[in-house]
Amino acid sequence: MTAVEEEPPRALLAGASRRWVRLLPWAVVFVLSVALLPTTIQVLTADYGLNGGIASALAVAQAAPLLLAVVRPLQAWYVIFAADVAGALALLTVDFKEQLLWPFPPMEIVGYVGLCLALGLREPRRTLLLVWLATAGANVALGFFAPNGTSAMNVLLTILSGVVLVLGGALRERYEVQRRLAEQETISEAERDRRTLLEERARIARELHDVVAHHMSVITVQADTAAYRLERLPPDVQEEFTSIAATSRESLGEMRRLLGVLRNEEANGELAPQPGLTRIGQLVEATARAGVPVEFTPCDADVPEAVGLSAYRIVQEALANVVRHAPSAPTQVSVSASQQVSEPTTESGSEDSARLTVLVVNGPSPQPPAAPLEEGGTGHGLVGMRERVRLVGGTLDAGPLPDGGFRVAAQLPLTEKDFT
Repeated sequence: MTAVEEEPPRALLAGASRRWVRLLPWAVVFVLSVALLPTTIQVLTADYGLNGGIASALAVAQAAPLLLAVVRPLQAWYVIFAADVAGALALLTVDFKEQLLWPFPPMEIVGYVGLCLALGLREPRRTLLLVWLATAGANVALGFFAPNGTSAMNVLLTILSGVVLVLGGALRERYEVQRRLAEQETISEAERDRRTLLEERARIARELHDVVAHHMSVITVQADTAAYRLERLPPDVQEEFTSIAATSRESLGEMRRLLGVLRNEEANGELAPQPGLTRIGQLVEATARAGVPVEFTPCDADVPEAVGLSAYRIVQEALANVVRHAPSAPTQVSVSASQQVSEPTTESGSEDSARLTVLVVNGPSPQPPAAPLEEGGTGHGLVGMRERVRLVGGTLDAGPLPDGGFRVAAQLPLTEKDFT
């Protein structure tokens, strides 16, 4: 059995995003230690009349552990608390002026209050309560030995330490709540993106089922009727057609069973033919009726159904985003088929590749909305576009323009070779 190594404690404010905030605790304790060490020696010897050697030892014990408070404030408190009590007892051996503070001189109060702030930022409530009770108990117990009688100033450390401990604890708990809320928002955003992607994939799967099912049904019908449409077929050829028809029917059944896993209750009744390039004009007309001036350049090319469906959905999402985020913005929609010449890969020269280019560009809205709709975004538009483009092996370029508009450009392959 291997021992698990305990992680070293982190410094106060180590999780801050800004470097100067992370260095702030170290700077504060360094200044306190450097300032309090000589001050304590000077005050204990000159004002209280304590022996120089004892005063130096007490000063080191009370000021030096403050450097440890950034990483281990509770351990630093053990040392400083014991040194402060020992210093109060040592002052009972000398005769000092009545107006001087006892049992804790001012420099000890300053160092102890700074230590309490570090404790509040690191330790839980129960520890903070025990620290305050120990402080108050020591103050009360030492009060019975007060050389010049008790006064209201004798409880100053108890009051200040309690206030600072409560303040530090409140700041720590507030930071913890904010950190957990940020983590939860990050997790929720990741889950939302994942759910959006899965929903879009399920939708694509349902639409592709309708596209592929049509072709498979045609294959099945042609294979089943071949014996009646073609005369004098050899028996082995008839058997081959029968096998093709059976395989096609089996494939259709498997597709429908897999689709049943993806379908939900809201997906029932999706039996309409899937849209393609010929339906993009209707999208443009509907968008124009919504108040968006749209210029449309159609394409009459014969493209695969999957590519036509992807092009239709890309234009649909792009125009929906224009209506939501840039109302009344002038928009251009262009769909064109072209031959692209790729880089030479063999000695025979270059290779042509048929591509369908889908371009949707909108300018800035003449009347931008007071507040953006869907602040932060749901991600459905771009997620859906990228998934559809990836499905057919194409490329997508989407992003804002310098003038405040937005551009969506998709390249979809038209040859079966490019799908693989």
